[in-house]
Amino acid sequence: MIPEDLRTISMFDWLENDLLLTITHCEPASSDASFRRYFRVHASDDCIRAGGIIATQGAVAEQQFIVMDAPPTKENIEPFIRIAKLLAQSDINVPTIFQQNLADGFLLLEDFGSQCFLDRLNASTADDLYQTAFDSLFKLQTQTPEQNSGLPNYDEPLLQRELTIFEEWFLGQFLDIEISTSVWETVSAILMASALEQPRTFVHRDYHSRNLMVLDNDSPGVIDFQDAVIGPITYDLVSLLRDCYIAWPEQQVRQWRLNYFERLQQAGLINCSSAQFNRWFDLMGLQRHLKAIGIFSRLYLRDGKPNYLNDIPRTLNYVTTVCSAYPELTKFNDFLHQQVLPALRLRSGQVPNKVEV
Repeated sequence: MIPEDLRTISMFDWLENDLLLTITHCEPASSDASFRRYFRVHASDDCIRAGGIIATQGAVAEQQFIVMDAPPTKENIEPFIRIAKLLAQSDINVPTIFQQNLADGFLLLEDFGSQCFLDRLNASTADDLYQTAFDSLFKLQTQTPEQNSGLPNYDEPLLQRELTIFEEWFLGQFLDIEISTSVWETVSAILMASALEQPRTFVHRDYHSRNLMVLDNDSPGVIDFQDAVIGPITYDLVSLLRDCYIAWPEQQVRQWRLNYFERLQQAGLINCSSAQFNRWFDLMGLQRHLKAIGIFSRLYLRDGKPNYLNDIPRTLNYVTTVCSAYPELTKFNDFLHQQVLPALRLRSGQVPNKVEV
């Protein structure tokens, strides 16, 4: 069911009147944690070719595409276009952009299908799927140029803004509790220092199971890269291995992390001990997970998307596990156990989708 609104009317007008496509079917493809929407459209093959769009080879009755709908007043599609070109040049499999409409905020994209890693991951498939993800990540980190990329730096102000999301939206807005200034400043300083001392590389920033698509050829397909930055080398690795949407036994995570560490070391991308790399990995994950918990809360409170609340307990478990392993985070860990977890249990009964803590 396609919502009848001015955006979809404008989208169909662009597809049919400007691109001269005959749309035979359209359905929602996905939505994400932004104001973007995605639609899967089917178009008759003869009209595709008449419109100058060649999606595949061979004679087929119709072909399908993804249309990104990004309202210009809320989303900027220019970074997506620019970074897609950058990643394609680095041999990362990103969707081909067939047509673009910057004024109205629409892109006609290659369709990678509907099977993401999260749909296919289990104990028997994980090693093979993650190996393709590691290979793609390694290309991303070694073949994507940092100079003249136009990407922002993952610097201290950006790190601080992301941490503020946790304090404002999860602690303040969702749980209605406060953290002492001294404890919060200590945590923030530790996380920022660890992030900023790491080697710098291209960072996808959302390299996880929902943004890696399972393809028949050249898998994975990589999507949702428009927020990329130049930043800490462990960021995408911890996004992948301590995924907010699926968790693995810590022993398995350690082995995957060690294998990738050795790969980076052999390539000369890092010059540190395994213990140092593990600390970077843990603290980078802590920073990311605090931000994610804040974003999940904001999606519920501001944007009316309660389903993300179900991912808070898994993500918070990563946080408490890391905090318990580092003595310098003891006071923050005490705060989490004494105030945050009890408040979350109480709050879980007051939302549409119960949060199981």
